[in-house]
Amino acid sequence: MKKNLLVIIVSVLVLGATVLWFREISPVHMGDYMQFIIIGILVCFGLYAVYRRLISGKRGQPAEDEFSKKIVQKAAAMSYYISLYLWLVIMYLADKQKAETELLFGWGILGMAIIFGVLWTYFNFRGVKDE
Repeated sequence: MKKNLLVIIVSVLVLGATVLWFREISPVHMGDYMQFIIIGILVCFGLYAVYRRLISGKRGQPAEDEFSKKIVQKAAAMSYYISLYLWLVIMYLADKQKAETELLFGWGILGMAIIFGVLWTYFNFRGVKDE
């Protein structure tokens, strides 16, 4: 239960900080809208994970079983490898476009989170083979 409450608090704080940041930007660009949408998707992903844990708890099932842990482990491993290539692309683009460092770090971190979310969803529906 403490984990669920912590995820809810962090999700609300991230969403609140993002809304405050979005309101303070005077010239709003398309990239800012994209970042706001991606952050919103990630917050929804976290809240969905809490919802699944609460439903499992009401059914009398454990919050995290071996299969759930295996899915997270497999998604984390694959997202790590893919994120390395993402950072290589970001470094290449940074050299060619002379973009701000803070913006590139933000896109890189959001990209890593999106990669993990997509892979977690993929392995959740497809399953993990016995290796």
